[in-house]
Amino acid sequence: MTIKRFFGVRFAFSAILAIWFIATPCATWANIRLPAIISDNMVLQQKTTIPLWGWSHAGGNIRITVDWSGDFFQTTADSNGLWKIKIITPPAGGPYKLTITGDNNDIHEIKQVLVGEVWLCSGQSNMEMPVGRVRGYGGVDNYKQEVISADYSDIRLFFVERKSAAEPQSDCIGSWAVCGPQTAEKFSATAYFFGRELYKVLKVPIGLIDSSWGGTPAEAWTSRDALLSNPAFSPILKRFEEAVASYPNAEKEYKQKMELWEKALAEAKTKGGSLPAEPLAPMGLGHYQSPAGLFNGMISPLITYEIKGVIWYQGESNVGRAYQYRTLFPALIRDWRNGWGQNFPFYYVQIAPWLGYEAYKGPAAAELREAQLLTLSVPDTGMVVTTDIGDVNDVHPKNKQEVGRRLALWALSKTYDHNDILCSGPLYKSMQIEENKIRIYFDFVGSGLAARGESLKDFSIAGKDRNFVPAKANIDGKTVVVWSDQVDKPVSVHFGWSNTSSPNLFNKESLPASPFRTDDWPAFTFDKK
Repeated sequence: MTIKRFFGVRFAFSAILAIWFIATPCATWANIRLPAIISDNMVLQQKTTIPLWGWSHAGGNIRITVDWSGDFFQTTADSNGLWKIKIITPPAGGPYKLTITGDNNDIHEIKQVLVGEVWLCSGQSNMEMPVGRVRGYGGVDNYKQEVISADYSDIRLFFVERKSAAEPQSDCIGSWAVCGPQTAEKFSATAYFFGRELYKVLKVPIGLIDSSWGGTPAEAWTSRDALLSNPAFSPILKRFEEAVASYPNAEKEYKQKMELWEKALAEAKTKGGSLPAEPLAPMGLGHYQSPAGLFNGMISPLITYEIKGVIWYQGESNVGRAYQYRTLFPALIRDWRNGWGQNFPFYYVQIAPWLGYEAYKGPAAAELREAQLLTLSVPDTGMVVTTDIGDVNDVHPKNKQEVGRRLALWALSKTYDHNDILCSGPLYKSMQIEENKIRIYFDFVGSGLAARGESLKDFSIAGKDRNFVPAKANIDGKTVVVWSDQVDKPVSVHFGWSNTSSPNLFNKESLPASPFRTDDWPAFTFDKK
């Protein structure tokens, strides 16, 4: 063999060997590999049996020692190298250390572990929106002071890096951050203020898992199996399949549009005037709005991790298909509960009025809020109303402090049994026609109904002709009586149905009533699939 050939073969062999080592870290360099969420500063759910897991070589022996008791737990990796151990967690406390030992004395220490309450926080941009001015968001009300005062080392947040995937993933990219003035500005504002309220009342460590992505529809967060199981979602999957098939041509057109947009943008910046809207990228495999894509990339890796419950802030991207959301949103909740194998509480935020694009200007947004209201029929759910703290000119209302507080009211009242806490504003219960008037009954009246202002507004009423006209309304005890001189024989009432309204019916605990309608007439978005 010539020297030239020898070194060529040797170099090729070395390259192949190096690639093999890199591609198989578990079998070669590291006996144990842990998922990102099992790492320093994590929070474990207290007083329960929780699974911890990771990867090793097939048949590898794994032992976990917990320093809160000195107990150890052990298991053997399966044929694929996956191992899972269930450990018993103590009451809230810490910090603690976990020691994970494998074969060949491979030792991993997980430090600064707290035990407390763990919540998954998910949705689109209003959940993603951080406390401070980062990632393109403008920050919450009084954000500078909020960041400075965020000195809560017992609150930890795990941020899941954005990823859409065609198949369910076993791990994600992310890390646990300790809440403090140096880190809080990047925390999800809704998640942080929710966690802060829980911490103040429960006085235990709080773990928040932020898995959110702006501009995403609910079907992206739902598993493919769940979408396939219901014929109502067939149009979603068919639309995606067609988009993937036409993607090559659509991608070429998109690149051409981007070139024209970049030129128009540069010209607008030079000469002044309004900036052109950026073209939307076509749908393809891995697109952030693809059905099941975010479930695969950002929820599936978390499913083994023990949580207490979920808070959710999403719906804006489904406004155009609001009627479908009546089925899709409950399906998502069931899907996640099935994945975790537990019926955890699921508390969510009703979207606020906004005039940002055409779909919001008709009844579609009101119907999306109605779909969210109807989802309260799913057991162990709760809804936060935001009609009084929204901003019709901003899809990202800045008063996230109150959003987080209201979510915490649900958790404290229903999950943590603080029965003295009222968790909701008035919710429509039933109606009764009384000659030319309609009396409305509510749940969650609390200590009584109240009008914020001189008189109630944003009620409308109609007869059998379905022609709604503005109505007068008065509080009568725990009910509201609605009428109009233009309607002699009323049959239906709408409340807060306009997307420009700011309804002023509250209970005396200052929680707003949800918009509602008393009829079930065909919805504007009924055929939008």
